[in-house]
Amino acid sequence: MIVSMAVAGAIVGAAIGGWLNDRFGRRSTILIADFLFFVGAVIMAAANGPPILIFGRVFVGLGVGMASMTSPLYISEASPAKIRGALVSTNGFLITGGQFLSYLINLAFTKAPGTWRWMLGVAGLPALIQFVLMLLLPESPRWLYRKGREEEAKTILRKIYSENEVEEEIHALKESIEAEIEATGSSGKISYVELLKTKTVRRGLIAGVGLQVFQQFVGINTVMYYSPTIVQLAGIASNRTALLLSLITSGLNALGSIVSIYFIDRTGRKKLLIISLCGVILSLGLLSGIFHDTSTHSPSVVPTATSQFKNFTCPDYSSAVNANGWSCMKCLKASSPSCGFCAASTNKLLPGECLISNDTVKDMCRGQDRLWYTRGCPSKTGWLALVGLALYIIFFSPGMGTVPWIVNSEIYPLRYRGICGGIAATANWISNLIVAQSFLTLTTAIGTSWTFLMFGVISVVALFFVLICVPETKGLPIEEVEKMLELRALHFKFWERSSQTVDKNQNP
Repeated sequence: MIVSMAVAGAIVGAAIGGWLNDRFGRRSTILIADFLFFVGAVIMAAANGPPILIFGRVFVGLGVGMASMTSPLYISEASPAKIRGALVSTNGFLITGGQFLSYLINLAFTKAPGTWRWMLGVAGLPALIQFVLMLLLPESPRWLYRKGREEEAKTILRKIYSENEVEEEIHALKESIEAEIEATGSSGKISYVELLKTKTVRRGLIAGVGLQVFQQFVGINTVMYYSPTIVQLAGIASNRTALLLSLITSGLNALGSIVSIYFIDRTGRKKLLIISLCGVILSLGLLSGIFHDTSTHSPSVVPTATSQFKNFTCPDYSSAVNANGWSCMKCLKASSPSCGFCAASTNKLLPGECLISNDTVKDMCRGQDRLWYTRGCPSKTGWLALVGLALYIIFFSPGMGTVPWIVNSEIYPLRYRGICGGIAATANWISNLIVAQSFLTLTTAIGTSWTFLMFGVISVVALFFVLICVPETKGLPIEEVEKMLELRALHFKFWERSSQTVDKNQNP
C-alpha cells in the first residue's frame, strides 16, 4: 500500500496536470508539483505510522504525476527544433541519474539514526531547489501566445531563436492559433468528444498514448522495481549481491539516457524506437530461455540428513507421494507453509534439503557454510540472466525509455497539448501500476520464464505499432508536426518527413 499509493497519486496528478497546464501554464504547474512533492517529503519524514506515511506518499505521487508530463512539455515548447529532442532527453537522463543517485544516498543513510526518515525526507530538497529556480524562468512562449500575451511570447522567442529564425517561428505560431480558432470558433473549453472528432488530435493520441502504454508493458518497471528479486530468481542467493547488481542496472539506465541525448536529433525518434524494441525483444527472449533452463534443471531434493534440520523439513515434501521426484523449484513453490532450499556445502548444484522457510532455518543453513534459496534455485547458467538484464536496460533506455515522452511533448496541436499530454501520462502511470502489481503474481502463476516471454510478445506488438502509427518528428517545428498529422494517413510510410508532403499539398 505504501509503495502503490505514490503511483496512484501520480495517476491523479498526471490527469489533473493536463488541465492545470492549459489553465495556468507550464511553469505554474511545475511550481505546484514542486510544492506538493516537498510537502509530501516532509509528511513522510515526520510520519508516526503507516497511515501518515501513506498520506505523504499520495502528495509525492501527485507532484510526480504533474511533473512527469509537464517537464517534457515545457522543455519542448521552449527549445529550438534542432536540439529539442536532446533537451527533452536530458530530462530523462536527470530522472534516471537521480534514481541511481538515490541508491547511493540511501546507502549512505543505512547506518544513520532514523534511517528511513532521512531517506524519505531528503527527497524534499531537490523539489525546494527546483521551486526557487523555476521562479527565475519564463513561462512557455507558446502557451503565452495562445493566451493572447503575444508580446511576452515574442520576447521569450527572441531569446531562444536567432534573428533570421524568430520571425518564421512567430509566423508559424500565429498561423497555428488562427487555424485553431477558425476550426473551433473559440479557444474555450475542450471536450473529450472534440478530441476524438479532431483528426490531428486523434492520430496524435493513438501514437502518444500507445507509446506510453507499451513503454510499461514491455516490462521495464519489473526490471527496475524487482531487479534484486530477478537476480535471486536466477539463482544468486545473497541479498547484498542482488542489491549491488541492481545498482548496476540503475547505472546502465542512466547511461542509456546519455546515449539518447546524443542520437535523438541525429538518427530520429522512430529509428531509436525500432532499434530499442529489437534489442528488448532479443533480451527478453534470452531471459525467458535462462529462467526456463533454471527451472527445469534445478538440483534435486534429498531427505533431511542433518540432525538439526529434522524438525524443519518442509511439510509438503514430507507428505508428498512422489517426494523422490522433487527438485529445488518444486520445493520453492510449496506454500503451506512456504519452504526454502538449503544447498549442499561442497557444490550448490548437488542435491540439497527442502526446509521450512523462516529466519531460524535460514541462519542454521548459512551457519553450515551452505547457501539458502527462497526465490530462485542454484544454476550453471544463472549468470546469463545478469547479461540479459544488462542488455535489456542498454537497449530500452535510449529508445523506449525516453522517446515516448519526447513524442508526447511535440505531437499534439497547441490547443490540446496540455490535456492530451495529461491523458498520455495518466495512461503511462496506470500501466505502470498494473505491471508492477502483477509481476510477482504472474511469476508465481505461470513462472518467470513464461512471464518474460509474455513481455517479449508484447514487445513484438509494440514494434509493429511503432512502424505503423508513430511519425518521425525529428527536426520539425512543432507547428509542422500538426500539419503532418492532418495530411498523412496511418500506413507503413507514416514516418516520412512531412515537409515534402506539406509542400506538395500547398503547391499542387
